Amino acid sequence: MPGNWVRWPSVTPPAGSPADLVPVPPVAATLGGAFAAAGHELHLVGGPVRDALMGRPCTDLDFTTDARPEQIRAVVEPLASAVWTTGIAFGTIGARVEGLMCEITTFRADRYDRISRNPEVAWGDSLVDDLRRRDFTMNAMAVSVTGDRLFSDPYGGLADLARGALRTPGTPEESFADDPLRMLRAARFVSTLGVTIEPAVRAAMTDMAGELARITPERVLAELTKLLLGAHPRAGLEVLVDTGLAAVVLPELPALRMAADEHGQHKDVYAHTLQVLDQAIELETDGPDLVLRWAALLHDVGKPATRAFLPGGRVTFHHHEVVGKRMARDRLKALRASKELIDDVGRLVFLHLRFYGYRSSEWTDSAVRRYVVDAGPLLPRLHKLVRSDCTTRNKRKAATLSTAYDTLEQRIAALQEQEQLDAVRPDLNGNEIMQLLGIRPGPLVGRAYKHLLALRMEHGPLGADGAEAELRRWYATQGPTANG
Repeated sequence: MPGNWVRWPSVTPPAGSPADLVPVPPVAATLGGAFAAAGHELHLVGGPVRDALMGRPCTDLDFTTDARPEQIRAVVEPLASAVWTTGIAFGTIGARVEGLMCEITTFRADRYDRISRNPEVAWGDSLVDDLRRRDFTMNAMAVSVTGDRLFSDPYGGLADLARGALRTPGTPEESFADDPLRMLRAARFVSTLGVTIEPAVRAAMTDMAGELARITPERVLAELTKLLLGAHPRAGLEVLVDTGLAAVVLPELPALRMAADEHGQHKDVYAHTLQVLDQAIELETDGPDLVLRWAALLHDVGKPATRAFLPGGRVTFHHHEVVGKRMARDRLKALRASKELIDDVGRLVFLHLRFYGYRSSEWTDSAVRRYVVDAGPLLPRLHKLVRSDCTTRNKRKAATLSTAYDTLEQRIAALQEQEQLDAVRPDLNGNEIMQLLGIRPGPLVGRAYKHLLALRMEHGPLGADGAEAELRRWYATQGPTANG
């Protein structure tokens, strides 16, 4: 596969033109011919070139051209099944051509106001100048698709790619002042590509971390999501913390460095959290799981606020799961995450300690039922999070914890087979309750339903006759005037 020569650290690229290592998709050749016929340049640029050299798949294609936006549109429309002009003010036309998403952008020579991240859009006439405004050198390479297949690499991106080094085309201070989001992209590329950051770039990130305050929460969340879903999220998170970027966009993470773990087996809760994340990833079975990874990252964020010191040097974090749930939800809300992600991560953080009660005392069937019902569809993720939360170096203790959870899972499986725990409901529904008691819709129906649900949780299925008897017994204690 093209690009298999890329191995880090330093490897010498093969002889011959680098363009030979970038397979040009048929759609690129089609577009290249059309732009050439119209008298314009067209270059495959940025991520698609980098990924092709690395042997990574790429489904979306980015191009740059000397054609102005309306000229791009005129060339592309006859070839495309759909065209998007939402980015035309920034020189970008999007199109679906031969089933692939393509973005074609006019050469840019922008200036930035250094207050927002919005450029003062200006068209350029030079590919070299356009490549200089890219974020990193490995994204500042281009291959002409208008016939000559010329490979352009004015800033040494190929050499940087070969050694896995992240460097900016110009000075990093200039690049990050133009767009502070690029600092988050650097951490994301550490996670997704496995690269290392050049010292000068890292120093600029540290000095300029505060500039991230200019970036909208939605853009920050998009980068954090890509980072967490990468192959090496721990490495990317460590970059965020070590450079001070996390203090701006995810302050709960560096705060964990200040809290000693109660087990005394780790330097701090921060190190424990990163290990939990690593272990959760090892348990994934169907690819990267964003909910599980966020839950692992935030499961202990409540510890600094609940830390208490006891005689003898012991440290406790009572109810940190309750505080942690609120903090996790608040952070994800601030990042404009979806309601589903906020709810799921918050629930997992809240439930991650529930199992430790099982270790200290034998649970009743009722307690097992509540564990399953409270977790709901998140139960498989909760299993993984709880198992990942064991980071003790004491092998005997780790084995005991694992065996205890094995036992709990076995009991859950047995009860699920007997009682269909995934859909626990009272033995009577609301209509049946009203019919049996002769009452109208109202608060009393809800109270009766909750009473029957509690009995179902405590004792298992009662059956219709048993549920009716319990309902009538309960109603007799409420009095005939309880329904108003």
